[in-house]
Amino acid sequence: MLSTKLKRRIGHGDRAIECVAEIRSFITALANNDLSDLAEIFKAEPCTPIGNMAFREMARRNISL
Repeated sequence: MLSTKLKRRIGHGDRAIECVAEIRSFITALANNDLSDLAEIFKAEPCTPIGNMAFREMARRNISL
């Protein structure tokens, strides 16, 4: 029973990591204007994970709002 719960939690963690990696790759693949639009959506709350990813990518590309 314990090993089943542990395997389930590991599975959830693996899927979460894959999901975050997929979101990061989609943000990286956005065109500059789309990335700016996404960052503007999260401008009020830049402390969200997606907002942080968008702002980091904008900084990497040297673009601003």
